[in-house]
Amino acid sequence: MAKTNDFTKYMNEAMAAFPMDMSAYNDAFKSSAAMGEKFSKVALEAAEKSTEISTKWTKDTLTKVADVATVKDEPTAYTKAMTDFASAQAEMTAETMAAFAEVAKKVQMETVELMMAAGKEASEETSAAVKKATAEVTTAAKKASAAA
Repeated sequence: MAKTNDFTKYMNEAMAAFPMDMSAYNDAFKSSAAMGEKFSKVALEAAEKSTEISTKWTKDTLTKVADVATVKDEPTAYTKAMTDFASAQAEMTAETMAAFAEVAKKVQMETVELMMAAGKEASEETSAAVKKATAEVTTAAKKASAAA
């Protein structure tokens, strides 16, 4: 009767010859989490600033509408109030859009800076990991050659 070879011993020896350093995975996870935190901070600051801009615009608009809604003595005063409101609204809209554009510009600049930093960091980490892995494989290969 034929006996099946047990390859467990061979697999254990092969795996021991090429050890796996899990710290690289842990470091990658930590780097990823830190990058996520930085991106979240940028997004939350932008959302907060955008909310402030929207709130100010709404309050200013309601104040102007209240002026339009007051009773006037002359019929022409209503026309003037509407004209003043439209003019003020156009000005507020331009200012608000400029403020939103500044927020978007800041977010874009911060995002590019984060991406550049992440790319540089990833390149450095990859280079270090490759050097370490090369050294470990070379050492393991030398040990294997010496044992044979």
